[in-house]
Amino acid sequence: MAGGTDELGVRLKVYEGQPAAVSGVGRDPVNLPMIRHWCEATGDTNPAYEGPDAIAPPTMLQAWTMGGLSGHGGRTGAYDELMALLDEAGCTSVVATDCEQEYLKPLRPGDEVVFDTVIESVSERKRTKLGTGYFVTTRTDVRVGDDLAGTHRFRILKYAPSARPSAAKARRPRPVVNRDNVGFWEGVAEGRLLIQRCADCGTLRHPWLPGCNACGSLDWDTVESAGEGTVYSYVVMHHPPFPAFAPPYAVGLIELAEGVRMVSNVVGVPYDKVRIGLPVRVEFRRYEDEEGALTLPVFRSVDTLGGLGGLGGLDSLDGLGGLGGEV
Repeated sequence: MAGGTDELGVRLKVYEGQPAAVSGVGRDPVNLPMIRHWCEATGDTNPAYEGPDAIAPPTMLQAWTMGGLSGHGGRTGAYDELMALLDEAGCTSVVATDCEQEYLKPLRPGDEVVFDTVIESVSERKRTKLGTGYFVTTRTDVRVGDDLAGTHRFRILKYAPSARPSAAKARRPRPVVNRDNVGFWEGVAEGRLLIQRCADCGTLRHPWLPGCNACGSLDWDTVESAGEGTVYSYVVMHHPPFPAFAPPYAVGLIELAEGVRMVSNVVGVPYDKVRIGLPVRVEFRRYEDEEGALTLPVFRSVDTLGGLGGLGGLDSLDGLGGLGGEV
């Protein structure tokens, strides 16, 4: 795959425009129970999604096309051939990179959706930090009758993995800081856990967003969290391994006393002793490496503040708290 003419890329381009999956019909009509579950899971209280004139949240577009564990009956040969060519070339790993959706018509309870998917594009050969490979984009058109309701584009990177750095040389990953969440990270650097508050309806929200998901207002200020909360849910990470961390370690969804939730490491207690309802308190950790200083919020078990300390070696694992401003 190194140097010269990209003969593989030329072969892959042939598949553009070919079907990626059989055309299908949504397994269920658009329905209020699914809309309610979606809104509860995302915390979306928009009144447009309730009542006799309800519409489905536009971001549910893909949900109505999904086939569940049993699927829709498989893909066409074109998609399988494309993936086989990439596998043969050493591009055996895959990661989903992003998706784009375009909403053209509101979906309403009772609508029966139909859809078809094509291989829209295959990129030129790309070199990334993960490895060298190709971005493959599929496009799904979702219709109700003859009307196009929306378009869903899904992009993956099929790549040959780069050699992994040793754990000793791996640098701690940095959170993605942008104009929407920079205030959160500035607060963390000062040892303050800041929560966005809508200036119109007073709703608190996390992660930081440009607008209120309750009333839509773009005006906001902040309140400083007391940093106390409980473990609302958690997972124990075993795989895949990441060079900067040594699994297993616990990652918790922390419900703060103020009512919002954020993702962070649970520290100061063995990973297999983390439990739902465990009381925790924020702790700001400062790190120094080649890229400079980094401060991350993690949550320490209140039950162990008096003496269990770093049981289980977890102090060497805390650092995923940086996800708290992103997830």
